[in-house]
Amino acid sequence: MQTLGEDWLFLVLLGFTMALISWSMDYASAKSLQAYKWMYVELKGNVPLQYLAWVTYPIILIVFSSLFCHLVAPQAIGSGIPELKTILRGVVLKEYLTLKAFVAKVIGLTASLGSGMPLGKEGPFVHIASICAAVLSRVLSIFTGVYENSAHVQDLLVCACAVGVGTCFAAPVGGVLFSIEVTSTYFAVRNYWRGYFAATFSAFIFRVLSVWNKDSVTITALFRTNFRMEFPFDLQELPAFAVIGCVSYTCRTVQLSGELMTFDIREKLCMCVRLIYPAVVTLIIATFTFPPGFGQFMAGELMPRECINSLFDNFTWTKIWRSASPPGLGRSAMWLHPHVSVFIILLLFFIMKFWMSAVSTTMPIPSGAFMPVFILGAAFGRLVGEIMATLFPNGILFDGIVYRILPGGYAVIGAAAMTGAVTHTVSTAVICFELTGQISHILPMMVAVILANMVAQGLQPSLYDSIIQVKKLPYLPELGFGHISKYNIFVEDIMVRKVKFLSPQSTYRELDLLLQSTTLKTFPLVDSKESMILLGSIERCELQAACDWWLSAERRVYNQGQGISSPGSKVSWECFTFIDEEEQEENKEKVSHCDITTDATFDWPLQIKAWEEAEMDKPIDIDHIRIDPSPFQLVERTSLHKTHTLFSLLGLSHAYVTSIGKLVGVVALKELSIARCSVPPGPCLDIV
Repeated sequence: MQTLGEDWLFLVLLGFTMALISWSMDYASAKSLQAYKWMYVELKGNVPLQYLAWVTYPIILIVFSSLFCHLVAPQAIGSGIPELKTILRGVVLKEYLTLKAFVAKVIGLTASLGSGMPLGKEGPFVHIASICAAVLSRVLSIFTGVYENSAHVQDLLVCACAVGVGTCFAAPVGGVLFSIEVTSTYFAVRNYWRGYFAATFSAFIFRVLSVWNKDSVTITALFRTNFRMEFPFDLQELPAFAVIGCVSYTCRTVQLSGELMTFDIREKLCMCVRLIYPAVVTLIIATFTFPPGFGQFMAGELMPRECINSLFDNFTWTKIWRSASPPGLGRSAMWLHPHVSVFIILLLFFIMKFWMSAVSTTMPIPSGAFMPVFILGAAFGRLVGEIMATLFPNGILFDGIVYRILPGGYAVIGAAAMTGAVTHTVSTAVICFELTGQISHILPMMVAVILANMVAQGLQPSLYDSIIQVKKLPYLPELGFGHISKYNIFVEDIMVRKVKFLSPQSTYRELDLLLQSTTLKTFPLVDSKESMILLGSIERCELQAACDWWLSAERRVYNQGQGISSPGSKVSWECFTFIDEEEQEENKEKVSHCDITTDATFDWPLQIKAWEEAEMDKPIDIDHIRIDPSPFQLVERTSLHKTHTLFSLLGLSHAYVTSIGKLVGVVALKELSIARCSVPPGPCLDIV
């Protein structure tokens, strides 16, 4: 009960802090975009100066974001979700959950969002929430020891993911579900109440701050829509919704390939072009979106949030094109060009934003891919909706009443479907429902999202898993639906049979050679080379410390105190103890006054070397080394499916394979990753 009470306090602090950060970030970026547009409007009539201001402003902010993150914390670059998935699996990534990374991420992301580039804050905000949770845990550990427990901190990091998404979109339910789908292979039900409470509290405070700042009259959805409720869609429209779901993934596959290719290039070149690359990318994108130029054919003047609000509106643009603008059209008028069809505008917007969002998310700055893909999906859905409205200009007849097509509803469904295809989640439907406050299209939305996921999950990994593969992070991907043979493949088919091991008969020389020739973090201990009965495992740090102590000067002194003389030495130990490899010069004067009992002067380093050589041939003192007596073990006939499940559930990095207690092999993450696609013969790899 005490832990429960402490968690309430922790979750309130986390929710309030993240709500304040989210609102402050939105406020600062909104003011930045307001200044951006003000400069553009004030220079109206002077196109060259307008262009200069249009491209210079975002370049300055993007370059600042890149430089600031590079100098303060390079770990703040990118989304952060791939790294967080790896951390939640039990892997320690240095500097990813530090205060420096927090500062770099918040400031860098604010500058990125304020530039007007097609970037999102969902992924980075999950990272920010996780850092906030980690820092709060360290602070509260001063008062109570429960926050020093690594397992408890892992539970709180899962809740932080929900808070990050919930605060970003003011969508607590979708935030919790999305965090479970994206970051957790297996979710502990005990964290459910923590996630919902923290996400709900955070989303509530976030919207209250908007009301307090008079951004909205009351607490409402972030992108509120007003579709009719009595007859939102007809069954005849379901095939169109299904097409949106299937095509969304096809489009996204092309974009994902471009993203990963550019991401890989950035990983290799960004050290020498840290500032040039984002500046050039920003210059090209800003040039294409310049409103008096090509931007007039793709609604280039609209900022990301304005794009979403206009794409979700209730008007049918094909009907009002080339006619007087109806009242309340607002910023949606940017999609209506006097000489170019609405279809061409939407198609150009989709194609151009397609590659722009792909390239933008590869810049070395804090950025997310969720919102750019959300806008892309909305544009594609809107295009399908406008086509349907043209095909059925009089609407659909039902029960003697004609209901017109709602292109805005198609936009909402397209946004949910494409983001679902990208992230391999179905919770995007719930997020869209909470974002728009409209439950009328939840059924076709679910149909489109599920179809997109059915196609996506059977063909290639999600965006986050793909980035994990490119970055070579130690994360184990899912087996997938296509791996039917996972029940017919066994550990004995994929394990490494030539295992590096130690025994009580092993000498310190053999131990030293093992430490120098491998990078293994854990070594198995067997009773003898002949029987190979597994006794336990020993951490590398323990073995390194034992080896260092065995040849240390302190031990030489201890041995002399026990009456053990140095092998081959003909000098008194009083002189010998002063000689050490790092102290020869320092102790020359002391040695000169030693009581030499030999007939001639000896070379002291040679004496030490001879003693060390003799000591290296002695067996390891196992009794003074900490041993894990119960390392995780599998039997040879354990299936690939069960092995994969155990590794994912317990966060294992390796497991020993035994047969009646005898060590016969070892299987690690690399073997499981290889086995996902094929079953090659067991390689001789030093992976434990």
